[in-house]
Amino acid sequence: MNITLVMFSLVLGGALAWYFETIRTHSARWFALLTVLLVSGYFVLSLIIIETDFSTLQLLTRISWISSFNIEYALAVDYLSLVLVSLTLLLALICVLVSWQEIQTKTGFYYFNLLASIAGIIGVFTAVDMFLFFFFWEVMLLPMTALIAIWGHENKHFAALKFFIFTQVSSLLMLVAIIAMAAIHFQQTGRVSFFYQDWLTLELSSSTSIYLMLGFFIAFAVKLPSIPVHSWLPDAHTQAPTAGSVLLAGVLLKTGAYGLIRFVLHLFPSSSSDFAPVAAVLGVVSILYGAKMAFAQQDVKRLIAYSSISHMGFVMLALFSFNAIAYQGAILTLVAHGLSSGALFALAGVVYSRVHSRDLTNMGGFWQSAPRMGGFALAFAAAAFGLPGLANFVAEFFSLVGAYQRYPLLTIVAALGLIGSAIYGMVFFQSVFQGDAKKDSSGEQVSITDLTARELLVFSSLLVLLIVIGIYPNLILAFFQDANIALAIANQAGAL
Repeated sequence: MNITLVMFSLVLGGALAWYFETIRTHSARWFALLTVLLVSGYFVLSLIIIETDFSTLQLLTRISWISSFNIEYALAVDYLSLVLVSLTLLLALICVLVSWQEIQTKTGFYYFNLLASIAGIIGVFTAVDMFLFFFFWEVMLLPMTALIAIWGHENKHFAALKFFIFTQVSSLLMLVAIIAMAAIHFQQTGRVSFFYQDWLTLELSSSTSIYLMLGFFIAFAVKLPSIPVHSWLPDAHTQAPTAGSVLLAGVLLKTGAYGLIRFVLHLFPSSSSDFAPVAAVLGVVSILYGAKMAFAQQDVKRLIAYSSISHMGFVMLALFSFNAIAYQGAILTLVAHGLSSGALFALAGVVYSRVHSRDLTNMGGFWQSAPRMGGFALAFAAAAFGLPGLANFVAEFFSLVGAYQRYPLLTIVAALGLIGSAIYGMVFFQSVFQGDAKKDSSGEQVSITDLTARELLVFSSLLVLLIVIGIYPNLILAFFQDANIALAIANQAGAL
């Protein structure tokens, strides 16, 4: 398996799309689609052919990069990485398809930024040299900022700047922590190293550990996002083009959760255990706050954005419960939320393309003219509030059952968020598709075009996956049955 080839192919495909768009109109989207299909096909074929146990990190590449500081180009994968890279490539395909008609200006440059951001995200999920990890962390930031700033909506520049500042400031805190860890490695071993597995052997004092842990935690909490560093998300989601929203909710938020699992909990187990009650409270507050704010929104994309804050609160609570069942629930939540939120944002984009408005007060009665769209909207809203039989239900059930064993009172309070999600889910569906149809200036009822074949393909694929995982969650959980990460961290931290 050559992850470098995957990332290089994505960037190259984006560059070719950018170049050939100047020669032939509409060629960019075909280049982007072909690139994602070929890369995804190669990745899936590699998984089928390679018979390797990825329960622990398997080093794929390790070569010297900046030798004077012993910085390496080092990539490794385990089941966690593979699941998240698979989700990334699936949603990359969805992003290309939902952009097919929406993006009409600078399309070549658009697809270059889209594919470059996806390549950066894959790098984040696979880098095990921490300087390289930071490099990919920045690589995925810049193209995403461009997507919002150039192809976004009315307040796109404000949203892009806010997204950039929040991410950049928190990233600098992480960079300071990375440099400090490398310096500590030099003090203890006599050589500088940014290699993740070298850092696992370091002995840190409790005071040093907590400060370094917070440097990483804040960066990842911003990207998750968690209260109180969440305010960039609603603006970024609202102003981003449809594919930008799908990528943000479906994958980019998962880089924050991945960082918490891979680095915060693994590198600083004792400090993470000490900090766990605070993190758990932040998770519960995020659940309730996100649900409440989602219910209060009139902008359909802001509603879905706040729902993401609520769902990511379950991940925070589960991870800091140091429980095997909760850990499995957190992983499943990452996948389920990636599919359901991506679908909801894609649906919001489809509705916007018809009525040119995100305001719920300008919608209503669309079921009459677009019953297929309404059916999918109901299914995805049901997935978001955890209807049994869909992936989100299993994910949140595991998260809450596991978290209850350590934080029974907090978990009971967090469960109220499920009620909130049902309320804002039904508000979304009722406001858009039920009730009396709006009338235009001539007194005619407003109707919209139902889903096209391309849109049916997008929504059908996402719904099928939500149903399959909901009925057979072992499709994902089989790789995490032992929950080695959670058990190892809990044992190290003395949490069990």
